[in-house]
Amino acid sequence: MKKHSYFTSNIKYNILPFDVLIIGGGLAGLCNAIHLSKFGTKVLLIEKNEYPKHKVCGEYISNEVLPYLEFLEIDPFNFGAVKIDNFQLSTTTNKLISVKLPLGGFGISRYQLDFILSEKAKENNVIILQDTVIDVAFKEDLFLVETKNKQKFTSKICIGSFGKRSLLDVRMERNFIKKKSPYLGVKFHVKGSFPENLVALHNFKGGYCGVSKVENNIVNVCYITTFLSFQKHKNIANFQKNVIFKNHFLKEIFKNSTSVFEQPLSISQISFETKKPIENHVIMCGDSAGMIHPLCGNGMSMAIQSAQIASKLILNYLKGNNTNRHQLEKSYITEWNTQFKWRLKVGHFIAMLFRNDKTASLLLQVLKRIPFLLPIIIKQTHGKPIDN
Repeated sequence: MKKHSYFTSNIKYNILPFDVLIIGGGLAGLCNAIHLSKFGTKVLLIEKNEYPKHKVCGEYISNEVLPYLEFLEIDPFNFGAVKIDNFQLSTTTNKLISVKLPLGGFGISRYQLDFILSEKAKENNVIILQDTVIDVAFKEDLFLVETKNKQKFTSKICIGSFGKRSLLDVRMERNFIKKKSPYLGVKFHVKGSFPENLVALHNFKGGYCGVSKVENNIVNVCYITTFLSFQKHKNIANFQKNVIFKNHFLKEIFKNSTSVFEQPLSISQISFETKKPIENHVIMCGDSAGMIHPLCGNGMSMAIQSAQIASKLILNYLKGNNTNRHQLEKSYITEWNTQFKWRLKVGHFIAMLFRNDKTASLLLQVLKRIPFLLPIIIKQTHGKPIDN
């Protein structure tokens, strides 16, 4: 990373110092902020958007994070989260299989959950600044962070939780940002008939769509496809009519529901390339550290768990229990890989299988004949509840 001449020993006294500075206030950023602040850590969280805000997201979370959320004093069921224990999977040829989820999960919107977490962070005296970070420098074992509004801060630790793709990724010259990002995500909230305890994953040519209930009897419908598949149809309405509706289950959902949003949300340039958990001494959390394919339905719980891993190690470091920064970073990489590396590999493999219609159809036939295999596969992309 480029070093800046203004980072001198004198400047430190003119800038607000913090123990930990978090860039990005999504799930990972907010959970880090709450966790660290519980132990008296002076935390600044910088988030470019105002809370709450809808985001393109599957909005299903595995129950593996419930013990950690309880530790953070967050009970999603007090805010309308719905319990989910059934799973359905369909192929592009309209073959369907249904199973019980091994661990189960719950549905809650990012709008609701981000708001709950941000309020808890404020209650814990976390300072939340609405601004955009434009640069991060590291020198003399200290970070200097500069924002778009020309504010500057120092911190002992910097956490990057700025999502799937950011200008900071470009600034840091991260390897994944140099590669093509061919995926597009689209999300709707709709009102319609859909089982409360079910999460469904319906495949269509060139992509797949997750469907599940969230709070207030809303159904979240979120799909991902390649830009190449989408651009042939010019707009979302044409794409849905000509591609998505070939899956009869999706057609039924869309035809018998009413959109809550005036316009669907969309996000482009989604990348599933491998990322590093540490970049330029910044501890990456959530999607900034790595993304599992949405087909596996476990991205939100991974983001939350990555915060748990990072916060515990950071607290030990700040207490002097880790001898140096190198050991902190090494420990985080080791624990992150232990928790997530296998899941990501399995996710890539499953996504590769489902990209081929014939392979996906064959796989589903096997799963129908040997139904206990599907819960075993699901377990490979999920973890176990982690105690604090």
